[in-house]
Amino acid sequence: MSRLMICLFVWLGATAAGAAATDPSRLAGITSSPFARAPMDRTFTDQNGRRVTLGSIAGDEPLLLVPVQHGCRNLCAPTLVTLASVMARADLHPGPGFHVVAFGIDPRETPRDAAQSAGRLGAGPGVEALVGDAADVAAVTAALGYRYSWIAATRQYAHMSAIAVLSPDGRLTRWLPGFGETPQQLTRALTAARTGAPTDLGARIQLLCFHFDPATGRYTLAVWRLLQGAAGLAVLALAAAVGAAVWRERGAAT
Repeated sequence: MSRLMICLFVWLGATAAGAAATDPSRLAGITSSPFARAPMDRTFTDQNGRRVTLGSIAGDEPLLLVPVQHGCRNLCAPTLVTLASVMARADLHPGPGFHVVAFGIDPRETPRDAAQSAGRLGAGPGVEALVGDAADVAAVTAALGYRYSWIAATRQYAHMSAIAVLSPDGRLTRWLPGFGETPQQLTRALTAARTGAPTDLGARIQLLCFHFDPATGRYTLAVWRLLQGAAGLAVLALAAAVGAAVWRERGAAT
């Protein structure tokens, strides 16, 4: 058997294993719990510089809480714009009935950054975009099972595109995907949240807010999966080639 083929086989196997070990999807995720409840008394700053709590925003109405990095150039802006579009199609208007919160996960950001997110949601009554210190942000995200990671090389967070539907007292009743929810799903989720009844907490959230940076060679989740798949197929193809070569060598020997 060719030494070159053996070396290629070992190298591709190591590459596929390394890709799995450093998969960026491991940096972020959502762990749903039927007992999750956001702390509603933590203090944040809204897009207008006012000090507020999630409780003061909600009152006795449900919240759609969207974890975002306000300055994110990838999925965050489209997530908010898409939500605004779905609300319009469902004839749902923030204000009396429910509230929408673009919840900033980056403690470095300011109310001015938050104002960008408020604008994407169609700034108006019932729409808030918040920033807060690291401890308060972490208290909310940890309670909801929302995990994210700071990527120093790109100065952005790897995080999931998703929407938490909360009852007035902060109970998590459902996670919606940041993309793909229908007006009917949104309407049903808000109806359930008014009573605090949990629905399908295990909704699959698959969109990772992560991107390719030419300077660092980092990839989006979709491209990363493609590369992993390609590496796996290459390993299988090479294994087949090696097997065929061994078979031919044995045949020649006999």
